[in-house]
Amino acid sequence: MDNSQKKTTESGIEIKSVYNETDRPNTPTEQPGEFPYTRGIQPDMYRGKLWTMRQYAGFSTAEASNERYHYLLKQGVSGLSVAFDLPTQIGYDSDHALAEGEVGKVGVAIDSIEDMRQLFKGIPLESVSTSMTINATGFILLSLYAAVAKEQGVDIKKLNGTIQNDILKEYAARGTYIYPPRPSMRIITDIFEWCSHEMPKWNTISISGYHIREAGSTAAQEIAFTLSNGKAYVQAALEKGLDINVFGKRLSFFFNAHNNLFEEVAKFRAARRIWANLMRDLGATDPKACMLRFHTQTGGSTLTVQQPLNNIARVTIQTLAAVLGGTQSLHTNGYDEALGLPTEEAARIALRTQQIVAFESGVADTADPLAGSYFIESLTEEMEQKARAWMQQIDEKGGSVSAIEQEYMQREIARSAYIYLRKVESKEQIVVGQNAYTTKESLQTPILKIDDSIRQLQTERLENLKAQRNAATASQCLESVRHKAVSGENLMPSVLEAVENNCTLGEISDVLRAVFGEHK
Repeated sequence: MDNSQKKTTESGIEIKSVYNETDRPNTPTEQPGEFPYTRGIQPDMYRGKLWTMRQYAGFSTAEASNERYHYLLKQGVSGLSVAFDLPTQIGYDSDHALAEGEVGKVGVAIDSIEDMRQLFKGIPLESVSTSMTINATGFILLSLYAAVAKEQGVDIKKLNGTIQNDILKEYAARGTYIYPPRPSMRIITDIFEWCSHEMPKWNTISISGYHIREAGSTAAQEIAFTLSNGKAYVQAALEKGLDINVFGKRLSFFFNAHNNLFEEVAKFRAARRIWANLMRDLGATDPKACMLRFHTQTGGSTLTVQQPLNNIARVTIQTLAAVLGGTQSLHTNGYDEALGLPTEEAARIALRTQQIVAFESGVADTADPLAGSYFIESLTEEMEQKARAWMQQIDEKGGSVSAIEQEYMQREIARSAYIYLRKVESKEQIVVGQNAYTTKESLQTPILKIDDSIRQLQTERLENLKAQRNAATASQCLESVRHKAVSGENLMPSVLEAVENNCTLGEISDVLRAVFGEHK
């Protein structure tokens, strides 16, 4: 083949001009719902139940976000997905000096149980599935959610939802960490243990490749680094004495969907196959503990500021990739998210995109409709080989925690991001409207802006909370959290007690900063 005609995926897999029977791997016939779940985790996939349609939302105050949630529920979403602002993500109350300029900007500000009450006001928590994108302070937000559910009279054993709770990818790709890796891993296994008894239907972690991909990784690196992180969490739980057949069922994943339709489908199929075999090798015998269940979000980094309506087409392709790849849950980005938080119109169009694919396209009518394609089966095999090669390198460095401490993952993601950007700059990679087919345009897309006065409102709320709470009880609760952190006992009961007694997210985070230190 002439090199000028050579085609490769982002992961470096060469694409032939034609595929035929000789390219399809000689693998045993496998049905959907059968180990290793390449073709999906359910025998009938979406004929039995459609994926959960989520819309990621959260901004400004708890009251403003609550209003958006009620709007989305009326539009037909089947699950809520909460975005938190940066101070909440890194353990600072809204009145902290470092929170200035960030309160309510990229998500909702949650400082205390009062904010969480307002966030879910009028929403019966026993009847919705809630996903919370939160990591370093995930254990505090989970405690706040459980506390509010208890106030509603809900048995928390019946709550359904997910906390992201994936701290390893924060060190590798995103940056909203607080404590060093090893005490952070201890907190995560405390959550696993507590939820196995108190909230058995709750997904205790959503091991995230999404942000790894957003930071610039390839598709193969996305699943390799994500599954390696997953392996580290499983090994930490096993070392704590937890049962892999119990906590393994509550593990979920969070992947990105980009524009290369067939590479993305192959990525999802390969990820299921790798994870099923990995879990079996680690001792899982329950089939459900071997199933890779995942949420997908369309690619934020693929959206362009230029000609933003083009992003509707991109999101549609990515939606198809996620569904054809067998996702269990999906969030579609608004066309205006390269400019700011999505407006109501953009959020509605994004949700309608999922609904059109579900009810008008026919792709949900049969399980794994691309199975048997010479191209897809070959690409799935090559994607698995690429990912396993990356995972082997991480294992050789002592696993994910050691690889992150050595900054191996960070370097490789940065290298892939650089290569991609060079391709865009040289126009080897065409981005329609950005480096090709451009037009002179004036920005007319409405942008949702958050007023800086939100910080003052939150500060006043904190002042009132502290003035009205029992200060002695709050102090005792914080001391209990400190004691458990030092002794090694499970932190969750004391954190739940603390939030129920009006201790704030920042106060709890600061107690643990004093014990564990901060990651630099």
